[in-house]
Amino acid sequence: MDERQQLLAAIDEFCGRAEMAPTTFGRRALGDGRFVDRLRDGRQVRATTLDRVRRFLVENAPAASADSSAGGPAPPAGSEEKGAFRFYDNRQKYLMFVNTCSEKWVVSERAGMELGHVHPTPPALRVFDAGMGDGTVLTGVMRNMHRRFPTFPFYVVGKEISVEDVRLCLEKMPDRLFEHPATVLVVTNMHYSEAPSLTPRSMQAAATLNWIERPLSGNTAHEFHEQIAALQPTLADTWRVRPSEKTGNPLYVRASVLVLYREDHRFLLDPVIPRPGRASEGYDLIIASQPYRARMPSEFKVQKVLAPLSRSLAPGGRLLCIQSYGRDPGLEIIHRIWPNEQPFQADRHVLLKALKAEIGKSQRDLNYNAYSDRRAIFRYDMHTLPTEIEGSTIGTSTLFAAWNAAIYVAQIEDARLEGVVADGSYLDATRAVLSERGGLWFQDESFIVSRRRR
Repeated sequence: MDERQQLLAAIDEFCGRAEMAPTTFGRRALGDGRFVDRLRDGRQVRATTLDRVRRFLVENAPAASADSSAGGPAPPAGSEEKGAFRFYDNRQKYLMFVNTCSEKWVVSERAGMELGHVHPTPPALRVFDAGMGDGTVLTGVMRNMHRRFPTFPFYVVGKEISVEDVRLCLEKMPDRLFEHPATVLVVTNMHYSEAPSLTPRSMQAAATLNWIERPLSGNTAHEFHEQIAALQPTLADTWRVRPSEKTGNPLYVRASVLVLYREDHRFLLDPVIPRPGRASEGYDLIIASQPYRARMPSEFKVQKVLAPLSRSLAPGGRLLCIQSYGRDPGLEIIHRIWPNEQPFQADRHVLLKALKAEIGKSQRDLNYNAYSDRRAIFRYDMHTLPTEIEGSTIGTSTLFAAWNAAIYVAQIEDARLEGVVADGSYLDATRAVLSERGGLWFQDESFIVSRRRR
């Protein structure tokens, strides 16, 4: 399909969803009611006119359902009202949690362990991060990749809809590109069903795809940093989101792909560098850490996240999924305030059973590994000084950080916090649990989907 046909398909899709006649589309986009007819007849159209049409498609896109949001997929239609809690919406809670708890470090180590079981094939070791956040996990895994495979080319794709998280992640990447020059780094805001192949599902999104390829010149981390920093205005413009009219969750305005690699390694990396319509879809390792909201139905988690990721595994590849488990002091704090709260309802056994049923016999070479509790469940801690929890007095800043971590992990909506915060009972509950337990920690559980080697 050539460029003209792609544009026509995108216009047809737009008109169908917007219930708009092609003549109306032409008048609104260009002031020319016969534009679409001329396009169908194969008439030549100037580049400036095509740009105006593409811009109109992006800026006036009808609302559509999506399988992705900042930090997790959008709920089914009608399941949440606008303004309801979503996992990464509150930046202050998120950043405080990331900087006061060790989850990112522990998950990075957990993912690194899987590198000992992968079997990459030429031309590269391929890794997909299904929600890279601030990049702490991904950079930790890339360090481990270099230690284990120092001479292999790397193809690393990170999915992230939040431009703020993209910025935080890219700030960490100059050192990775310096230490391992044979790296192709790709960042995209596409949905879980689209991101592994870097291919939007809708013709409209495909026709307006924003593909940015930036070879980085020089050979020092500082030079790479300067060139990546110069991309910030472009990312701020192209990584825009809009709220879903049905759920309020953020959806991308325009499907975008950013491709970074070192110019001095272009020749070596040529078979690895993706191009529009031609990208690797088989991954040796897929990391899905907290990719969805815990309270979402199991069917939604499986259909929108786990199934498309599982199908994207290469032979010998492994999908590591990590989700909150509970049964820890963090949940004890929550139960002091809301005794019947059960935020973690579908464990790994339930999800793997549903995933196997969803995929069925179409992927016979997949294995579903829940493992024992001893291997699957792991702990991470809130950072505190050794003397902070000792004695009868716990500092207010420690209590605030612990409370923030507890409500963040349990995903408590802001509307439910107002009364609790007003009467101060949350500080008493937090202080009591920290004193009894001698600190604060949480439990995650992991499970593996792997594809057999051929």
